Amino acid sequence: MTQPNVTVLSANISGGSESGNLYRPFSVFSVLTLTLLAMLVMATFVWNLLVLMTILRVRTFHRVPHNLVASMAISDVMVAGLVMPLSLVRELYGRRWILGRALCQVWISCDVLCCTASIWNVTAIALDRYWSITRHLEYTLKTRKRISNVMIGLTWLLSSVISLSPLFGWGETYSEDSLACQVSQAPSYTVFSTFGAFYLPLCVVLFVYWKIYKATKFRIGSRKTNTITPMAEVIEVKEAERQPQMAFTVRHATVSFQTDGETWREQKERRAALMVGILIGVFVLCWIPFFLAELIIPLCSCDIPPVWKSVFLWLGYSNSFFNPLIYTAFNKNYNNAFRNLFSRQR
Repeated sequence: MTQPNVTVLSANISGGSESGNLYRPFSVFSVLTLTLLAMLVMATFVWNLLVLMTILRVRTFHRVPHNLVASMAISDVMVAGLVMPLSLVRELYGRRWILGRALCQVWISCDVLCCTASIWNVTAIALDRYWSITRHLEYTLKTRKRISNVMIGLTWLLSSVISLSPLFGWGETYSEDSLACQVSQAPSYTVFSTFGAFYLPLCVVLFVYWKIYKATKFRIGSRKTNTITPMAEVIEVKEAERQPQMAFTVRHATVSFQTDGETWREQKERRAALMVGILIGVFVLCWIPFFLAELIIPLCSCDIPPVWKSVFLWLGYSNSFFNPLIYTAFNKNYNNAFRNLFSRQR
């Protein structure tokens, strides 16, 4: 999502001098920063597109939970393809918007839509993992498919409501005088959008991971080693009295039932819990600075330096780059599919 732009041009600057101010020289640090941001845009787009191509081409991925991953990849590839490039153009012109009101409204709507959908898709994946770990008997494939489709539909519906509300008069997104293009700063919309897009899913994912952690810890702690060791028995068989005595000793082997090692399902649940934990942790670290600023600044009428607003904004955008990396790193099926995909290209 985009942050308020506080750069205000003086009212008495003429059009020609104003245009000249837009093309100021760049420092070496600025060039390096913009280059890194451009690389981030490309990497985010390519990596999420690769995940989508893999899901489309591999038939075994045409089911849950890969439909949730596909929804997340769609939102993240839209962030990289529609939102981040225009945000990079805005950074080139000193955080001023030179592309007009109409494109500003489209950009803000896409920004809020895609970022909100990306956040709620992370929440949906966390919920799916939680139910598959804690309720694997009731959470059948049919139930899982139905619930995942409902979560995807609600994700995009809620994101659309939040992103399109300003177009119907809930605050202003563009200022022609200051060349500012920003999310509506109406206090009521600020509370609605930040809670709907971040704070509510944040509470959900933190609660879900706490429950996953408790369930996983309980299962590991409940495993015991059960060993059954019958007493050794000696059976003596004697021949005739005058024959040399012969004795046969029969000892029963010890039978042990070991449950110290993890079963296949327990290993799968541990990987899923670790993946969800890292996914949630990165999500919180990437987005919480931006949304704290988004909520506090309009309500308290205070401000922070523009450079920090850009840092918070691009840190949030980077979550769309980390999402596919984290999910595929903990899924061997994706790693094998990627190798097969590249080997076919060769």
